[in-house]
Amino acid sequence: MLSVIRSAALVGVEAVPVEIEVNTGEKGELGLWLVGLPDAAVKESEERVQSALQNSGLRLPETRTTINLAPGDLKKEGAIYDLPIALGIAASTGQMDRKILERYLIAGELGLSGATRPVRGGVAMAILARKSGLRGVILPRASAEEAALVGGIEAIPADTLDGALRFLTGEKQVTPLAPPPAESVSSEGQPDFAEVKGQLAIRRAVEVAAAGGHNLLMIGPPGSGKSLIAKRIPTILPRPDAEEFLEILGVHSAAGAGLTDGRRGWQRPFRSPHHTISDIGLIGGGSIPGPGEVSLAHLGVLFLDELPEFRRSALEVLRQPLEDGQVTVSRAAAKVTLPSRLMLVAAMNPCPCGHLGDRRRECTCSPMQVRKYRGKISGPLLDRIDIQVEAPALSIEELRDAAPGEPSATMRARVEAARARQRQRFGGRTGGCNALLGGRELREYCALERAQGDLLQQAMEKLGLSARAYDRILRVARTIADLAEADRIATSHLLEAIHYRSLDRS
Repeated sequence: MLSVIRSAALVGVEAVPVEIEVNTGEKGELGLWLVGLPDAAVKESEERVQSALQNSGLRLPETRTTINLAPGDLKKEGAIYDLPIALGIAASTGQMDRKILERYLIAGELGLSGATRPVRGGVAMAILARKSGLRGVILPRASAEEAALVGGIEAIPADTLDGALRFLTGEKQVTPLAPPPAESVSSEGQPDFAEVKGQLAIRRAVEVAAAGGHNLLMIGPPGSGKSLIAKRIPTILPRPDAEEFLEILGVHSAAGAGLTDGRRGWQRPFRSPHHTISDIGLIGGGSIPGPGEVSLAHLGVLFLDELPEFRRSALEVLRQPLEDGQVTVSRAAAKVTLPSRLMLVAAMNPCPCGHLGDRRRECTCSPMQVRKYRGKISGPLLDRIDIQVEAPALSIEELRDAAPGEPSATMRARVEAARARQRQRFGGRTGGCNALLGGRELREYCALERAQGDLLQQAMEKLGLSARAYDRILRVARTIADLAEADRIATSHLLEAIHYRSLDRS
């Protein structure tokens, strides 16, 4: 008897349909025969499924059983097919109605006892089920909690194989999970800019970067507070709306990090990989490509501390995601496009010893060493960093006498007001963010007076800036004007934007 179950495979951060065909009653050697390009973990499901069926009080097939995972040209990975295979065997052996299985997309790993374990990609599977016109998804509870965020379908939690079977046969009523409320993240225990003393110029540059979604580079000696400030940037970014949070969760769910992994609340991600990270770890990859750090930072902040210490190849692969907001990864098994619309925040020392320009300690580096150190960051990458600002070290006296800093909530209010002006101006064409302005929008919304144009041209010639840097200065100037609630870019706004090209001035 043949039964068909709908499931899915995860490719990148998206789910693609997989049909599991289970046919019993065949002539031949007794056992389960699995076909359809399965990997080793899928092949091992035979032992898990048989033990789970026995321990759940279900009978095993008494004839040869063939299990086909279609389409056959798509490689199947992981143990996510255990639950649908077990239910397919139950249906093909007459222990439940086969037609009921057509209503749901089913996935889940099984333990030998029949208990389910979470799988990656609950959000992506729910979106696929909705697109396919299915009634809902049946997933392990933790995965179903993520899937519940996708409206328009039922998210049925299955704690055990027996529970899933009893739900499908109508013996047990299971209430679909409701999406968690979009509650604001509590500020208690969260980092706050009130803890940052002094550094008014850096705080201003960070606020401008957050208001326009601009990439930021802080240059300063050790102990100047670069990392301290970077970790607090998410606290002044606008909180994501429901659609953005679903995007964020979809990427993290595909990577195996869901609601239970320290990401409670509707907040933007903050990723801070170590400088020894590989190209694949940063950009994504694998036999079937999965998300890397640039995708895990989607709609949030990617912080690269000690920027020149990263591999040159790793830094160069950042060009496409910073420019396009997505990254394409090609492997023999698949080619996927992963989202990576992020705000890059980087920090570096001014020289190898870290004390160039430090009033407290003398620099021991030669000019050649300084040039070689800064040369590790290519010009094209620097062009994609809108704001480059110096972070001077503060003396003990300055830190002691400095008043408490402005809290994150106050800064966030100004950032949100500036973002609201951008959304109103652009009508959603650029995602409501000045950093994404295209050529036509630049000409329309960043027009300069003749004297301002001459001023910018002189700065470009003196600093040797590229055409890309020219556009980025205009974008930053537009953000500064938005923070000032100005309709047009003033000369003071333009001068401040030019000032934020610190490494060009050097």
